Amino acid sequence: MLMRTDAFREIHRTQQLLGTSGTWSRPSAMPMDAYREGDEYVINIDLPGVTTDAIVIDVEPNMLTVKAERRPATNADDVQMELSERPLGVFSRRLMPADTLDTEHIKADYEAGVLTLRIPIAERAKPRKIAIGAESGRRQISG
Repeated sequence: MLMRTDAFREIHRTQQLLGTSGTWSRPSAMPMDAYREGDEYVINIDLPGVTTDAIVIDVEPNMLTVKAERRPATNADDVQMELSERPLGVFSRRLMPADTLDTEHIKADYEAGVLTLRIPIAERAKPRKIAIGAESGRRQISG
């Protein structure tokens, strides 16, 4: 049996147990899935409890950055927290999209705590057929 270990995942789990949360200078990671669906590349990022105004998506040449902040549900002075297991703070993910993706036309949707980014495959990266032109003025070689 092959066992996989991920030191960074263990560090993240330890941080969660200790209540350490991300800050804008040191954000925590967020879970994500990425796959190709037809002519689009789809990225799903789990952001439960985050409002859309707390999500920032930046696109630069060769870099796609998603940052989000989960804030406390209440800020009232008379609230005394009894149990807090849901991580608060800043979450971030940086991706380097291939040049075969059309980052000019990214679509973003947020539903049920999942941010979905749809990035079209660039036209130049799609398979295509090349037509062979007919020869004009065929010549016969005589000898």
